Amino acid sequence: MRSKSLFFFVLFLFSFLVELSRAQNNNKTEVHVGVVADVGTSYSDGATLCTRLVVNIGDSREDVVGAAAATLELIKNNQVKAILGPWSSMQAHFLIEISKKAQVPLVTYAATSPFLTSLRSPYFFRATYEDSFQVDAIKAIIKLFGWREVVPVYIDNTFGEGIMPRLTDALQEINVRIPYRSVIALNATDHEISLELLKMMTMPTRVFVVHMYSSLASRVFIKAKEIGLMEPGYVWILTNGVADELPWMNKMSIEAMEGVLGVKTYIQTSKDLEIFRARWRKRFAGMELSVFGLWAYDAITALAIAIEEAGIDNLTLSNVDTRRNVSELEALGLSQYGPKLLKTLSQVKFKGLAGDFRFVNGQLQPSMFEIINVVGTGEKSIGFWTEENGLVKKLNQKPQSMSALSSWKDHLKQIIWPGEAESVPRGWEIPTNGKKLCIGVPKRAGFTDLVKVIRDPITNSTSVTGFCIDFFEAVVRAMPYDVSYEFIPFEKRNGKAVGDYNDLVHQVYLGRYDAVVGDTTILANRSSYVEFTFPFIKSGVGLIAPTKDQVKRNSVTFLKPLSLNLWLTSFVFFFIVGITVWALEHRVNPDFRGPANYQASTILWFAFSTMVFAPRERVFSFGARILVIGWYFVVLVLTQSYTASLASLLTSQQLHPTITSMSSLLERGETVGYQRTSFIFGKLVEAGFSTSTLVPFDTPEECDEFLRNGPENGGISAAFMETPYLRLFFGQYCNTYKMVEEPFNIDGFGFVFPIGSPLVADVSRAILKVAESPKAMELERAWFKKKEERCPDPVTNPDPNPSLTSRQLGVDSFWLLFLIVLVVCIVTLGKLTLCFLWKTEGDHFWKWREFQQPDSDSYINQVEMSPCSSSRPMPENNSRATNQRNNV
Repeated sequence: MRSKSLFFFVLFLFSFLVELSRAQNNNKTEVHVGVVADVGTSYSDGATLCTRLVVNIGDSREDVVGAAAATLELIKNNQVKAILGPWSSMQAHFLIEISKKAQVPLVTYAATSPFLTSLRSPYFFRATYEDSFQVDAIKAIIKLFGWREVVPVYIDNTFGEGIMPRLTDALQEINVRIPYRSVIALNATDHEISLELLKMMTMPTRVFVVHMYSSLASRVFIKAKEIGLMEPGYVWILTNGVADELPWMNKMSIEAMEGVLGVKTYIQTSKDLEIFRARWRKRFAGMELSVFGLWAYDAITALAIAIEEAGIDNLTLSNVDTRRNVSELEALGLSQYGPKLLKTLSQVKFKGLAGDFRFVNGQLQPSMFEIINVVGTGEKSIGFWTEENGLVKKLNQKPQSMSALSSWKDHLKQIIWPGEAESVPRGWEIPTNGKKLCIGVPKRAGFTDLVKVIRDPITNSTSVTGFCIDFFEAVVRAMPYDVSYEFIPFEKRNGKAVGDYNDLVHQVYLGRYDAVVGDTTILANRSSYVEFTFPFIKSGVGLIAPTKDQVKRNSVTFLKPLSLNLWLTSFVFFFIVGITVWALEHRVNPDFRGPANYQASTILWFAFSTMVFAPRERVFSFGARILVIGWYFVVLVLTQSYTASLASLLTSQQLHPTITSMSSLLERGETVGYQRTSFIFGKLVEAGFSTSTLVPFDTPEECDEFLRNGPENGGISAAFMETPYLRLFFGQYCNTYKMVEEPFNIDGFGFVFPIGSPLVADVSRAILKVAESPKAMELERAWFKKKEERCPDPVTNPDPNPSLTSRQLGVDSFWLLFLIVLVVCIVTLGKLTLCFLWKTEGDHFWKWREFQQPDSDSYINQVEMSPCSSSRPMPENNSRATNQRNNV
């Protein structure tokens, strides 16, 4: 409870009210005001204290009813025109209703509960700061250090509960969770306080916001230190209800609070304040002046100014007809002076001892708070919170420098944490004396390389193995603190699974499991009620189908490497090249002369022999040699391409899936398989598959059997599986199946925690550490291994049957080569024609006999040839040979 000694300060400050009078005459018109406080006795008019104001004090006797009775007495008997007080928010709640009914302004300088604002009384003025104003400062501190969970510790009354709605909303804005609320009664015994603190100690949250009276806070922190809640790792944040009264707390309490942070009302130093403090110390030596004393002084000052502005007219109180049988509350009457005083009081504005004094919506508006750190037996200022700049070390810090701030040390000064910890507390820990984490694991019938639950029939104990389990254990070892846990299989007594994966994840939402570890897929609908870590293995939904070799090998397979157009084009060019070489060589080369049938066979022989070997006929002319060289190159390219394509066609299997896409399955209404208990069933139904065409399977062997049987024998045409299961499946069945497409994109496997769990961030960071280390590849190689020796390693080659497509070689691949040969043929034949016409002068162009004669003018006749280079004589026509023999 706030110190009663402040009330004596209220009495003292009335002796200074004569200084506040701004009247121009010396007439002393008495205006009665009331003060409701816990003083233990009653006072009537004080003649020695009245200048313009006459103080009437009513004792509330520390009771709500007593405060109401004192107020009724002041209004009815003393006819006060305004009331100051009370101390507590609970008392103020009743006084506000009374003042509203009697139209008597009520000015409080100590009732700070936000609940009072909801009464919406125009006659209620709060000459102090509402508790909810400091919530933004508390939120800024929590956000600065990144704490994800906070436990409010508050007194069980209107004062304590008033801040909770606004504090909860503010923390939700920064995604901070409140897992528990610690409520302590004002008259709680030390044993009850200890029990509550022990309960807090067994919880993982280590950040506490304390909002209570300083007298109760003193007892709480002494017990907290005894129990061990002031050790390293804990964070305590005080609201101004406690922080403002630290100077009045005993030394033992302050020592127990070392390392605590606090939000304190900031009072700017001024010359008037220093003078007032000096006068205060002179008259009340040894009694410190708190912010509530300054607010009380400013409140009475504002009331004196407002009364003087309102004047002294119509100070009467209208009474009700006493002859009527009415209650005492109804007999109060209405103050005729109240509405006028209400107007002037709302417009009061001056520089008070506590700062700028001005009512906005009936209460003072703070612009900043001071952030303190309890050190030793005192407090140390470590920064400020302002509405414009947030947390800053100094008030004169420029706003533009805030963008460069990178750590909490740029916002606040050095902090001493509880237990003299050197580093910032994490704000969350697994209690060593708390319960183990209950982690649910799925019960699988197949693909047990990921998760496998084994139950000992003798001891009835269970053990869990698999890739997911090993990865989680590696993650736990990588975390900065120890986590105690136990695996609980999601199974019935008979060993069967209780439900599917959605049912398992929902157990975390219901609070039956603290987490789920296994092959749990991260899905959007699941993330609406649980929280996932980063994926520890990538995933996706793949469509697999049987494959078959599409190449039909038969007696004419050797023709398939080349297309029909290429075959025809090649044959045509063989003839074109052969005829062109014959035309160029016929008149100069005896190998290309002779009988007609001989020359025709020579053309065919020369053209087609270039495919396999060099022909025996030599070419002499320059044009023919250029043409033959070019054609040799074309033939080389064609033969090599043909050989490679034919070898590939005859030796390798061109495996192609029987199904090309999910849309083809839908169009034909094929029967498909899916993993039982998987989310894939829902995805397929959404895609348009009928439930009658969906066949579940549990094991890789069962899936293989369904695919081999096919839909004709009660099997399936294709199957849908997630990528990790596909890797295991292809490690066992790699030669007959292929993944066609990945119709559904998903994030991967993740560990499941309740929404807001601080473990999510730490586990996610640990997942990244393990994923970037060799341990991740080691685990994959250990569990994703091939079970069939002929299968490739599923880790390095997850798709054992990549698409091997081939096509026939066509003219489009060689058209440039054919074009070059054709151009050479045209050029050389054109040159030959022009030369022949020039020599014969055009007279004998159509005479075949002239073209058959050797060219005696050719330069080739002048070349001396070795005996081996000349060809044997060619047979001549029969008539010509007979004439030669006759001449002999």
